[in-house]
Amino acid sequence: MIRHFAFVFLLFPAAAYAQPEDDIAGRLIGNGTAGQLDLPLLKSDLSVDIQGDMATVQVRQVFINPSDGPMSAEYLFPLNQKAAVYAMQMQVGDEVIEAQIQQKHEAEQTFEIAKQEGKAAALLTQHRPNMFTQNVANLMPGQPITVTLSYVQAVPKIDEAFELVLPLIVGPRYQGAVNFDQTSQGVELADFHSEEPVTSTVTEVDGWTVSELPQYPLVPRLTNPDTIEPARVSLNLNLRGAVPVSNLTSATHDLQVQETEGVISASFKHGRVIDNRDLVLRYVLGGDEATAGVLAHHDDRGGFVSVLVEPPKIPQSDQITARELVFVLDTSGSMGGAPLDASKRFMEAALKGLRPEDYFRVIRFSSGASEFASQAVPATRSNIQSGLRYVRSLRAGGGTEIDNAIRHAFATRQPADTLRIVVFLSDGYIGQESRVLRTIRQQIGDARIYAFGVGTAVNRYLLDAMAEEGRGYARYVDPTQHASDVADTLARDLKSPVLTDVSIDWGGLNVTEVVPQHIPDLFDGGSIRVMARYKGGGPADITINGLVQGRKAQMPLSTVLPTESGPESDTHQGTAIPLTWARSKIADLDRAMAVQAGDPRKIEAQITDLGLKFNLQTQFTSFVAVSKMVVNPDDAPTDTKPVALPQVAGVGPAAYPKTAFSGSSTPEPQTIFGLIMLMALGALRLNRGRRVSA
Repeated sequence: MIRHFAFVFLLFPAAAYAQPEDDIAGRLIGNGTAGQLDLPLLKSDLSVDIQGDMATVQVRQVFINPSDGPMSAEYLFPLNQKAAVYAMQMQVGDEVIEAQIQQKHEAEQTFEIAKQEGKAAALLTQHRPNMFTQNVANLMPGQPITVTLSYVQAVPKIDEAFELVLPLIVGPRYQGAVNFDQTSQGVELADFHSEEPVTSTVTEVDGWTVSELPQYPLVPRLTNPDTIEPARVSLNLNLRGAVPVSNLTSATHDLQVQETEGVISASFKHGRVIDNRDLVLRYVLGGDEATAGVLAHHDDRGGFVSVLVEPPKIPQSDQITARELVFVLDTSGSMGGAPLDASKRFMEAALKGLRPEDYFRVIRFSSGASEFASQAVPATRSNIQSGLRYVRSLRAGGGTEIDNAIRHAFATRQPADTLRIVVFLSDGYIGQESRVLRTIRQQIGDARIYAFGVGTAVNRYLLDAMAEEGRGYARYVDPTQHASDVADTLARDLKSPVLTDVSIDWGGLNVTEVVPQHIPDLFDGGSIRVMARYKGGGPADITINGLVQGRKAQMPLSTVLPTESGPESDTHQGTAIPLTWARSKIADLDRAMAVQAGDPRKIEAQITDLGLKFNLQTQFTSFVAVSKMVVNPDDAPTDTKPVALPQVAGVGPAAYPKTAFSGSSTPEPQTIFGLIMLMALGALRLNRGRRVSA
């Protein structure tokens, strides 16, 4: 059944609600085949406390029922993929409920029972490390429900500054409505062996516990840009550090910044903003901070240690290695307009910046993949000009078959004595991330993957993971904000790693469960936290080992680790260490499941155990909160209605769902032509059959 929605925005007095006037946006009404339906309203508030390179974030979500009857709400929203969600609280009237962490299926049962009993309830479900739904039961007229999530995360250092990303909206996801596997010009795909599917309840879709992504919510802006309240999100941020903190900036949002007594505070310049793009914050700590440091925490669960590693600041090597640069451009429907324009600008700078000893390929993909030459070509002036003409001719349309594109990138023979670098440009709007990561792990060899996200709310989980699997790095271009300058800078600086083959010699310290399991290479201006559990404690001599431009390098660290709980363990950073360690461990296990590296049942059990012991949201554990009071005493039916989302800034209508598949895009012209031909052949065959029968 196809529904057509028209949206009406009606203002009405805020006195009907127990909320301040500025918390009431209006009334959002959808007209469908079932008649008129009111949609739940939302306000979000972000409270961020950053100390050094550790952030604690509270996300306050206020759900409001604008109708005259009860309803249940479902809100699809993002969090940072590295966030360790450790608490959830629900407030209904004067009642405040601390959510409990339970196994996912138990939490779902708890929620459904509460819903049937007429109680208010909230259920948090993780679909991907960066994609969640909040379900709220028995949302009554005039009685808003407030849900507050708390999480911690380490803030990574990127290009000489610490960068915190606070995602505000989930972009559409292409699910692969049609099984495309198209290439052109006779290029054979690289050897690819799909394992037999493992029989398990957790591999229904690419190793995930969910059978499919949630249905994408209504996007009123596609029909009427004024139907979403333009002020849904507020920000209250405080930043402090043991060393001087400076240069708090955001290229994505206008901020009101104040500094008093060593604390930098920030809020949105105009109070509230619409949640149609991710918030990206950058700041600088000190001028000459050390290139490595140790933090530790000890409690009744044992000891936890965290080592921050940064590469040495040395000049680039004069030795020039010939490269094969494989540029892979996403030209699917969601890249239409500004994103594809930014990608073309990136490509123009990158191709013009090639060295004479380099080789290159240019692959475009959407539902299928093709390239301007069947194999790598030398970076001569004429070949670069041909490549530029090919790039300029590209148009957007079709689905987002990233897996086929990655296999296509490894399909040809690599020129001798070169380093293969796959430069991938996309918004990452797909739902089958694990298939892509599995392909990369099977085919990466000695190559590198540099992932460039193009968009205002891209799938950072996928693009970061692609770069990690490809031992490269990920960077992001906002096509609506000075994209040309950013694209030029990134394209001209395709970095080489400074510190490779990183390992840690823990000396006599008894450590277990080191994360990440595979320590990535480090690039100039970056950093990595390596964490572990330890027994004992006391004085410890730790050595960081690696290769700098092929030469052995070491950095010794001497520290004293706590042997029991104490004031030194109760600092803001100290108490966050066990949570961030557990979240990193879960991320390693999630990746192992995605690439089918281990028994999925054992991995599920490990993730579940970590979630329950450390009170963390995972794909197998969920927070659920239930009120004591019955808010729906008449047992009135409560249909679940989605919280409407705004259109992602810079993303056109072609990216949004038009079928039952989440995020499916408009088919390419050749696909439409093929479908028409199949229908015509079918009709012709049917007509012939009728003639024979006659």
